[in-house]
Amino acid sequence: MSDTPLPEPRRAPLWLLALITFSGTLAMHVFVPALPQAAAALGASPGSLQLTISFYIAGLAVGQLVYGPLSDRYGRRPVLLAGLFLYTTAGLAAALAPDAASLIAARLFQALGGCAGLVLGRAIVRDGAALSEAAQRLATMNLMVALGPGLAPLLGTALTAAAGWRAVLWSLCGLGVLNALLAWRWIPAGVAPASRQDSGQVLRSYLRLLRSPAFLGYALGGGCATTSMYAFIAAAPFIITGELGRSSGEVGLYLAIVVFGIWLGSACASRLARRVRLARLMVRGNLVSLFGASLFLAAVLTGTLGVAITVISMALFTFGAGLAGPPALAEALSVNPQVAGSASGLYGFAQMAIGAVCTALSGASRDHALAVGLILVSAGVLSQLGFLLALRAPRRA
Repeated sequence: MSDTPLPEPRRAPLWLLALITFSGTLAMHVFVPALPQAAAALGASPGSLQLTISFYIAGLAVGQLVYGPLSDRYGRRPVLLAGLFLYTTAGLAAALAPDAASLIAARLFQALGGCAGLVLGRAIVRDGAALSEAAQRLATMNLMVALGPGLAPLLGTALTAAAGWRAVLWSLCGLGVLNALLAWRWIPAGVAPASRQDSGQVLRSYLRLLRSPAFLGYALGGGCATTSMYAFIAAAPFIITGELGRSSGEVGLYLAIVVFGIWLGSACASRLARRVRLARLMVRGNLVSLFGASLFLAAVLTGTLGVAITVISMALFTFGAGLAGPPALAEALSVNPQVAGSASGLYGFAQMAIGAVCTALSGASRDHALAVGLILVSAGVLSQLGFLLALRAPRRA
């Protein structure tokens, strides 16, 4: 027998997995600066165009429940390629949409396709490495992915100013084509999970978690603490240009500063996690968010809202979300470690569903600033109640 060692199986490049992962959420943030121009061009109200964001978030929510079980049964690569194909074709439909209703529908299907990369990019990293190496690769990938939400508003503003709102959608369609070609070339055909779950096992895992007060508390608290900020992100162009009288070119800059807060909060959470109890970090982080939301609402009610107070208060909110989000997720996954995969999918669904509801509510009122302030303060209170419920409930699901 030959002593020649067998070659290691080919792995998907980390940069490609990061690109595919953040493409799903990039499509949500990058279109926000184009909303006022798109509304004017299609003859639609600002509230109806904000549905392109809330429906996109809803698509991300539903997809997180679907792609995991599908890839467990059929393998990562074919399911990922199918999702990227849907992302690309729906992006083409969005770029050609003749009216607001068509655009909203196309954006929903674009999210359902983009969610494949969001879910399976991390799954492929876990499948292809030992536990310690997977943790290191995931941390590196998350650092790359975290740049997306901060850069997306700036990119969306530049594209809209240079070539119009449809240029943003054409760029996303092109990104989908690029991702599909790179995935077809570089994602190994043999990428598949180590174990397969049938639909009955997945359903039982979900039901077990839904009967756990601890998990429900962490999911409700974590969702309200984090993705409720989408209410401000979707309404920001109308608040900044319509109510504060600033130019559309400034929207991307202010949004980038606000979104950077969650990255900074997450970085602080990672450093404090070893020295501060997760429960304390989670609760105090959300209190920072609640303070920022209350500051914003007070400025709206007293008629003193300006650019500075808007950016500062919303940056405080996102910083607190960055502090509270990671410990809330860690606690939710530890409720029952045997079903951590199902817990991750269900937690992600709860996050995006809450984000979709908050975004839709922010577009239901003509006074966008007042609506956002009320939504974020309410979300902060609900988050605290959810965390208290979870901390007082039995640990195991």
